[in-house]
Amino acid sequence: MTSSTTRATGERGTREQILDVALELFDAGGYEQTSLREIAERMGFSKAALYYHFASKSDILLALHLRLHEVGHEVFGEVEPDSVPPARWPSLIDAMCDRLLEYRSLFVLHLREHAAIEKVHDVEHDEHKADFEEWARRTLRNTDVPLEARVRLACALGAVAGGLLFAGDQIGDVPAADLQAIVRTVVGELIAGGPTAAGEGAAGQSAAAAGKRTRQRTATPAAEPA
Repeated sequence: MTSSTTRATGERGTREQILDVALELFDAGGYEQTSLREIAERMGFSKAALYYHFASKSDILLALHLRLHEVGHEVFGEVEPDSVPPARWPSLIDAMCDRLLEYRSLFVLHLREHAAIEKVHDVEHDEHKADFEEWARRTLRNTDVPLEARVRLACALGAVAGGLLFAGDQIGDVPAADLQAIVRTVVGELIAGGPTAAGEGAAGQSAAAAGKRTRQRTATPAAEPA
């Protein structure tokens, strides 16, 4: 490996570290409230050194937004919609759920800071967003699959994305394994009209236990008598 290749690899590694730190700070304090100085200090170098990697805070936000495309491509990029039979839908959505949970803070940032992202990126004409929408359209209009099954898939996609993302901070402290168990059961019910094999037996019991833990965790303590 040449010195220039080693240097380039190191620079990419530093950029990724900056993005990780920025995401953590944006998630905790908000994009507008977080300064480049805070990001630089957390990284342990000067603000001038930060400018070597990113020209502005909006460049950092854009780079984080583009990370979403990579995540989406991992799930849908290499799957031809017309070749996915309904029997594979649960496993595909399960993979989507895995990514949403793994990168939850990244997706929540996208929702919270949508207006700021629109200022630095043409979200409405985003080619990656268009790719996913086209994937969904082609899957849902596949007339070889019964209409009810396609509607159930649409509901499942919305439930996974909306449920995990829009809940945001309300489920932020719920372990990913518990959420995964609950989502897997819900998806099975939506797609199949009832719990799938993954939602029955041990998995179903796991989901029930996860739901109980979540209710206990989020329950509001009763007011003490005056």
